[in-house]
Amino acid sequence: MTRSTLRTRALAVLAVMTFSAALALPAAAQDKMTWKVIGQPAATGKIQANKEKPFFDEFAKRTGLNIDADYKPNDQLGLKDTEQLRIMKAGLFDIVSLRVSQNSRDEPTLLGMDLVGAAPDYATARKVYEAWFDTLDKRLQQNFQVKLLGVWPFGPQILFCKKPIASLADLKGLKVRVYDQNLAKFIETVGGTPVPLSFVDVHQSLSLGVVDCAITGPSSANSSNWPEVTTHQYPLGFQMALNGYAISMRAWNKLTPAQQGQLAAAFKTLVDDIWVYSEQLTQDALNCNTGKEPCTTGKKFNLTPVAVTPADIETVRGAVGKVSFPTWAEICDKANPGCSAAWKATVGKAIGVQ
Repeated sequence: MTRSTLRTRALAVLAVMTFSAALALPAAAQDKMTWKVIGQPAATGKIQANKEKPFFDEFAKRTGLNIDADYKPNDQLGLKDTEQLRIMKAGLFDIVSLRVSQNSRDEPTLLGMDLVGAAPDYATARKVYEAWFDTLDKRLQQNFQVKLLGVWPFGPQILFCKKPIASLADLKGLKVRVYDQNLAKFIETVGGTPVPLSFVDVHQSLSLGVVDCAITGPSSANSSNWPEVTTHQYPLGFQMALNGYAISMRAWNKLTPAQQGQLAAAFKTLVDDIWVYSEQLTQDALNCNTGKEPCTTGKKFNLTPVAVTPADIETVRGAVGKVSFPTWAEICDKANPGCSAAWKATVGKAIGVQ
């Protein structure tokens, strides 16, 4: 073998070793990475604009990692918010601001975090989230190769109608926008006709009479000008519209254990901040939508406020055992055997539902 040949082979081996070593280096030691991020739809309002987007705009600073985020809201990407898990599994993005209910058809286990009537207030919703987190995280890693980093609420999902209503009984015969099958089943039980619609399509659908009522959080409704095309606000909460942050296992595994800890801590700070902010926004938006003070974060409208009846509160609370859990349990157990039993042992135990 000639000296020239030996030199060529040595250089080739060195090149391979250098490439392999580069792959093994932790993120902080490599050139800065850029992760692609799917955000909440910009149309959903202030949580996206004031909490989520700034976090990802300053991702390297907030996490302490040598990583930037290429952040785009879901609606600006032209993606359906019902397809986020499939997109993540295909490896097209690194982090997603996951729309929980909207993706529950692909993974019913998600909806165990937001059954109708299970979380009537923020404190209870937090208990549900903490009780179900590990079960859901394990399932998402197994089926979609994504890891859950945290969960937060938009807030109580309430009714906005363009026809006078005084109670749930007045929904009989009305077309009501819903966003998941659990809520659809509940609306059917009180006589309404559920109409699944993406959030960005609701304003026009209300304006054109495609639906008579629609359900969302007070702040999201305010940001998207629903009070322009409705007349009544009924502040009875059905769900908390929980949403989560999930990272692809491919991106997660590029980090050292210490870096993973940094990332998890940064997302916990963000999520905890959103829980507090969401509750503040909800109360303020309820005022703004009906033209009351204080109204500091939203636009003033003049919707008619409807007092929630005690009977309707009991109907929603009773829906967990009578409607939402049985409906969901059958679907979830087919996709994920043992799902409903796990829910009873965790969430059910935490909120006193068996």
